[in-house]
Amino acid sequence: MSEPQTHLGRTAVITGAGRGIGHAVAVKLAQRGARVALVDLTPPDEAAARLPGNALAITADVSTEAGWAHIGQRVKAEFGSADIVVNNAGAYPQIALEDLDYAKWRQALALNLDSHYFSAREFVPGMRKKKWGRFVNVSSNSIGTNLPGLCHYMAAKMGVIGLVRALANEVGQDGITVNAIVPAITNTPGTSQVPANLKKSVWQLQAIQRFAEPDDIAGPIVFLTSDDAAFVTGQALVADGGMYKIS
Repeated sequence: MSEPQTHLGRTAVITGAGRGIGHAVAVKLAQRGARVALVDLTPPDEAAARLPGNALAITADVSTEAGWAHIGQRVKAEFGSADIVVNNAGAYPQIALEDLDYAKWRQALALNLDSHYFSAREFVPGMRKKKWGRFVNVSSNSIGTNLPGLCHYMAAKMGVIGLVRALANEVGQDGITVNAIVPAITNTPGTSQVPANLKKSVWQLQAIQRFAEPDDIAGPIVFLTSDDAAFVTGQALVADGGMYKIS
């Protein structure tokens, strides 16, 4: 059964799209008719080649302003503009505070938070002209856990939610929505080294007691980038199998 063409005519930019959650999002958006630009630090050409339709592979460092200028140039040359940005790229090395020097702190914030700011600077002006746009920024449910060694990562991911709420206020009258997705630890290449006992401890806190798969996170992201979510903005949508529960 074919996917509904809910994103026909839209252009989406997805970071960290070579694998994992980012690639799952790229596949779903392409299946729904979007033109997709896959961005990754490792060339995502093979991932782009597996997508239906017209997909663009971009190699760029999203933690830098120059990287986003390059992304913007490639997207504008190929597609004209961007309608959707999914800021998915991130990294979460566990580093104890005594080993967390300023260079490592800044590196973490640049990738996990600054990149979201740079994307808005690059693509909001074009969205404003068209009076339509969608940003979905990936946060993490680690911000509500007691995992050690993640000061840098949790600070950035909490900052993502603050940026989403503030930016939503600035662009809401322009037909642009800005939301965060708050996923659980997900079965991706990036989590392949997570010890089995830690995975099990996560599952036991969830209502749905299994490891999240990339498609579990991609589905809500696709919704937030659609016309169906036109009145949803400034929100942090938790997709973690019920670890966070309404109180």
